[in-house]
Amino acid sequence: MAVTLADIKKLRDITGAGMMDVKKALEEANGDFEAAKDLLRKRGQAIAAKRSDREASEGCVLAKVKEGFGAIVGVKCETDFVAKNEDFVGMVKLILDAALDNKVRSKEDLAALKIGQFTVTEIITERSGVTGEKMELADYACLEAPVVDAYNHLGNKLSSLVAAAEGADHETVHGVSMQVAAMSPIALDADHVAEEVKKHELEVAIEKTKQDEINKAVENAIRKAGINPAHVDSDDHIESNQAKGWITAEQAQQAREIKATVAKEAEANLANQAKKIEMIAQGRLGKFLKENTLVEQAYIMSESKELVKDVLKAKGVQILDFRRVTLSAE
Repeated sequence: MAVTLADIKKLRDITGAGMMDVKKALEEANGDFEAAKDLLRKRGQAIAAKRSDREASEGCVLAKVKEGFGAIVGVKCETDFVAKNEDFVGMVKLILDAALDNKVRSKEDLAALKIGQFTVTEIITERSGVTGEKMELADYACLEAPVVDAYNHLGNKLSSLVAAAEGADHETVHGVSMQVAAMSPIALDADHVAEEVKKHELEVAIEKTKQDEINKAVENAIRKAGINPAHVDSDDHIESNQAKGWITAEQAQQAREIKATVAKEAEANLANQAKKIEMIAQGRLGKFLKENTLVEQAYIMSESKELVKDVLKAKGVQILDFRRVTLSAE
């Protein structure tokens, strides 16, 4: 059966596949549209399987809200060229609209959701066959509340959602969405930070404080010996500064001996500084929580750098939750 240009165009509009791929599929299927569509889908699956070990580090992330339900969809591909392609972005928009229409609650449910005859996974696989690149449903997030705002950062690599209580000012909530996108908070406030995160950060702070105390003791001893600590802070610096004539061979040797002996003595003395170390570490934990929880951050939309919590209080806005999705390395 002869394949016409009109047939090719019709199947291309339905599938989004390339002209030559569509023509070949129609010819193999003797003009049967359903059989040709199945051939294109199977080829997409074969390409996806063949490229499964490839890294998909580019892609598109989009967020949208419909009737108090917000969602973010992130689909990965291999190259920025494909990520910016209208058909690829259109596919992400199609999936996002379907997620909103069906109020999908999880990434797994979205992957299995049918749009027409095909699941989201099958649609992505088919697009992979068209482009020849590995693609995957990378991220999905959703929120439902009386007020939900979505923010899409320029470039389609970063989106955020913020949920607020009834009566919240939309402009303020949108500003908070931009805050979430820009500052990447880990939780709403300190009470919402997981205990394992707090425990880990405190352990890190304790170890850093201990090392700082050791370094301080060594630096003081080196300075007391009449040597500039900056000239002997590493073996490479000791060698290069000795070659430049900034320190003598004797000073280099003396610095190495001080670093070895004083560091050992300072480490042995840490047990006597337990309360001091704990106090400093708790301060560092507090700083971490302040910098990384939403309400304690400085509000990026305020010239006077008011805290987010103070802006919310002044506007009478209660933030309930937020989500943030990015495909960019941070």
